[in-house]
Amino acid sequence: MSPNGKDQTVKLLGKGELLGQRSIISDERTNLSAVALNDIELCYVPKDQIVDPLQNNQVFSFDVLQHLAKDLRDTESSLIDMAQKTVKQRLAQAIMYVEKTFDVDDSGYLNLILSREDYANIVGTATESAIRIISQFKKDNLISTQGKRIKIENLENLKRIE
Repeated sequence: MSPNGKDQTVKLLGKGELLGQRSIISDERTNLSAVALNDIELCYVPKDQIVDPLQNNQVFSFDVLQHLAKDLRDTESSLIDMAQKTVKQRLAQAIMYVEKTFDVDDSGYLNLILSREDYANIVGTATESAIRIISQFKKDNLISTQGKRIKIENLENLKRIE
C-alpha cells in the first residue's frame, strides 16, 4: 500500500513460490503484505532455518542468490514494461501470465479469478481503463468472459497486442 492508501499489486505468486525471503536476508521489516485469492497451503519456515544454512552451506546460499537474482530480473522487466508498454499490452500480458501461472479449469477459464480492479492494480491503471480494454479484447474475440471469469480465445493475437 502506498503512503496515499492506494493498493498496488506487485506480484502474483503461484504454487511453490516464495514470499518474504528478501526481508529475512536483509534483516528488514517488509513493507508488503500478501492476500490469498484462492484456498492455499502455506508453509512457514522460521528465520533461523534459513539464516543458519545461508551462513554455513555454500550450495544453499548460491541457490538463494540465484532465486533473488531471478526475482530482481523479473522486477526489472516489470519496471521496463510499465515504462515502455501500453496499458493494453500490459493487460494482455497479465492475462497470459495468469493463464501460465495458474492454468485453466475444465471449461478453459483462468483458474485465478480476479476483479477488474485487481487487473487494474496489476498493470498500474485506473479500473475504468481495465474495464474498457477487457471489453475491447472481448469485441476483438481475444477473450471471452463469464462474470469475472476470463477465457483466452485467441492466444496468438493476444500476444500481438500493440
